[in-house]
Amino acid sequence: MKRMSTRRITQAKSCFAALGSITTRSQFGGYGLLAEGVMFAVIAEGELYLRATASMEPAFRARGMVNMVYSKRGVPITLRYYWVDESLWRERNELVGLAWQAVREARREQRLKAGDHGRLKALPNIDVNMERLLWRAGIRNAYDLRLQGAKRSYLSLLQQQTNLGLRVLLSLGGAIAGYHQAALPAELHNELVRWFDHMMAMRRHGHEPVIQGP
Repeated sequence: MKRMSTRRITQAKSCFAALGSITTRSQFGGYGLLAEGVMFAVIAEGELYLRATASMEPAFRARGMVNMVYSKRGVPITLRYYWVDESLWRERNELVGLAWQAVREARREQRLKAGDHGRLKALPNIDVNMERLLWRAGIRNAYDLRLQGAKRSYLSLLQQQTNLGLRVLLSLGGAIAGYHQAALPAELHNELVRWFDHMMAMRRHGHEPVIQGP
């Protein structure tokens, strides 16, 4: 299998040379394929899989491409990488065009997640563990957090972990406003505390919390 992948890497480097410097790294038990440092494909067991963002997936599926499935500790995980069959290899111009789109969309996604919209961990009160929780709740960057607001973000976190207390809510409010949670302006602090108390009372009675304000 390693020999098959090595041959495929050589073939891919030749095919995608127009995209820039093509390098590899270990990924998903195979090899990630990078163009100028941006990963756009994976080679595993001698097969090539192109990376797709959400906007590209419909086109890949319409062409009949299927997802890569990666086994992690015996659990199958469907990845957003799509198999390049031999017929597509023969359509070199189309394949290079799809790879170029994959690189372009990957760069755009990187800018949104870690650049233009800011990484969560760069905000006050957000450490690596909180960043992971927010990611699981679908809040991927500072823009997402500000868009959702402290209260909606807190409710999203409760879907993942039910034992979160007031301090987490204050931390989210501080992250959005630019303050350490212990130094929140009194007006914002009091508003969040009042909402937290009201929300907890509603939850005890089986009602959905009402969100008003930040």
